[in-house]
Amino acid sequence: MRAIHCILMAALLALPAMALAQQAPPIQQAMSPEEFKASGLDKLSTEELARLNAWLDRRVEQETTAAVAAASEQAREEGRKEVVEKNRGFFHFGSDEPIVASIVGEFAGFGRGQRYRLDNGQVWEQTDTARLNGVRRSNPQVRIRPGALGGWWLKLDGFNTQAKVQRVE
Repeated sequence: MRAIHCILMAALLALPAMALAQQAPPIQQAMSPEEFKASGLDKLSTEELARLNAWLDRRVEQETTAAVAAASEQAREEGRKEVVEKNRGFFHFGSDEPIVASIVGEFAGFGRGQRYRLDNGQVWEQTDTARLNGVRRSNPQVRIRPGALGGWWLKLDGFNTQAKVQRVE
């Protein structure tokens, strides 16, 4: 949704520039008479001035088109990154980087079916029988890394035991 918003914003920002490019005054009106004369443009014929103005119009249009394309591409990339980050854990997007976050509240060991709510808003549920008995921590940091065949593994910092998990929220 944010990507669409960014693309629309880029397009809206570009509209005044496009309108300006289409309505750009001839160079002799855009410059003061002193600037026009000092630049030597007063020596051009009417036909030469018309060609110069046509070239300037094309140039402004090309630059505007390039700026709009760059803004759209940037918005599209930002939107893609947001989708990837928001859905990480539901889908594997090719990144092997672990998700690093903290469990919200008290951690009292691993257990099948147990849910772990993270400070980044994600909720993960343990799907295997891994145990970590006798461990109690408040807001411990965890790493969740992708494994083979779409599996995910949660590991509490400071311990070697890891639990297989799946993202549920």
